[in-house]
Amino acid sequence: MSKVVLVTGPARSGKSEWAEILAMQSQKAVIYVATAVENSEDKEWQQRILQHKQRRPQHWATLEVPYELSATFANAEPNICLLVDSLGTWVANFLEQDELIWENIVQEFLETVELVSADVIFVAEETGWGVVPAYPIGRTFRDRLGHLVRQLAGISQEVYLVTGGHVLNLSLLGSPLPKLKNSHRNRKVTNS
Repeated sequence: MSKVVLVTGPARSGKSEWAEILAMQSQKAVIYVATAVENSEDKEWQQRILQHKQRRPQHWATLEVPYELSATFANAEPNICLLVDSLGTWVANFLEQDELIWENIVQEFLETVELVSADVIFVAEETGWGVVPAYPIGRTFRDRLGHLVRQLAGISQEVYLVTGGHVLNLSLLGSPLPKLKNSHRNRKVTNS
């Protein structure tokens, strides 16, 4: 039986490291699913990507999947563990899509996650703890990611918050809110 795990937290909190530990503990073959798009002109971004590459075991396979996560899940075998790092980067890759297209992407994503045969560990950033961004694209990103993380947490078997280098198992410590009224199960978004 597959297991879906969500690891969330602020930047530089240790969330990716915790997700990597969970992947190792799965005792399955791990495939690291990188959602970042490399940019050779952005040296700082390339350094961040390099740090992630250097930290994970060399025997892990890596897939670069900036857009088609649903297809990756649909083709996953039960004997593997997919570590998706990160949902924030994946959401950012779609920021230019209008709301209708985005909602359809999310619906397909969540439906595919519920049917995945492999274990999947998601890393997601918590972006909504600060002030409301002063620019529209920042608000769109924060709102889309927050909404996605909440919906994904609702179908995950385990949810962790990593902050300040400490891990909290929210599945044991907290109580989930009721499902969102506009969740992917309750509506189909169409162009009509």
